[in-house]
Amino acid sequence: MSIVKKIQYNVSNLIAALSLLVVGSLAVADTDAQAGQVTQKPLIITTIKPLAIIAKSAVGDLARVEYLQSAVQSAHEVSLPVSALIKIEQADLIIWIGDGFEARIAKSMTLLPEARLITVMDLALLPAHTSSAEAGELGKKKNKHEANDNENHQRSDSHNHHQHLHFDPHIWLNPANANILANSIQQRLGLPLSPIISSELIEKLKAELEPIKARNYLTHHDAFAHFATAFDLAEGLSIRDASGASQGARSQYKLRQQAVSQSASCIFVEPQYADKDARLIARELELPLRVLDSQGFDQPLTGDGYSKFMIAMVSQFKACFE
Repeated sequence: MSIVKKIQYNVSNLIAALSLLVVGSLAVADTDAQAGQVTQKPLIITTIKPLAIIAKSAVGDLARVEYLQSAVQSAHEVSLPVSALIKIEQADLIIWIGDGFEARIAKSMTLLPEARLITVMDLALLPAHTSSAEAGELGKKKNKHEANDNENHQRSDSHNHHQHLHFDPHIWLNPANANILANSIQQRLGLPLSPIISSELIEKLKAELEPIKARNYLTHHDAFAHFATAFDLAEGLSIRDASGASQGARSQYKLRQQAVSQSASCIFVEPQYADKDARLIARELELPLRVLDSQGFDQPLTGDGYSKFMIAMVSQFKACFE
């Protein structure tokens, strides 16, 4: 090969190498930019899965959402190992129900700065066990003051926390409450306020449940009052109390009598609970068991996750009476 050709060959190789280097540098820069965009997204940590479903529906892709509850824990049993404490330290916003519901982590949560914390039980929420008319009036009053209440959020004193023990904490089972919490999250992050489940879908689900709204049933534990209130359903009978604890022998005997007299159609069990007592009663009363996933363990965290969660809840509830 002549000297001229060798020079031309080497120059061509040098140009090709420089081109690859430039392209590679641009790719790395683009990857770094993308990584920077990801890390700039706010991080929301919730204690339990249902709150994460609401949070993700509220923020969509504008924030990252994670939760601390494992698939084998009930909402009452969430604890804070070192890994959870690290996540909380990194979070821009932490959401929990409150000390009456999550007593194991109350001390750690109440030490967090108020600017980074939403205590759900401190929000102006619709209570359970109210008539439709009462709920409508409460909703009007609370929506009117919602923005002001959220902006001037104050942690309740010990007296208010004791009052919360008498308030059903399973608030995520009422779509109206889910929208109130979602708006609070959106406001904290400076996002536009918008519902995570539409009034049209809520009315559609109510219509689906209308034919069975007076039918009776049993549940593993007393967690469905908000769901019953939202959709005008019978309250049902509970094998265990609201914390998941077993009730006494007299209460259990009375429960069986009521189940027979009220013609209960099934017993609802939840994936995270051992259901030995429910299975025993099901055999005694010859009732079918039906799964009601009140904590959305099978629901992915997506922008429309809460709507899908409520659709699934209604479908599972209807299965008791089919």
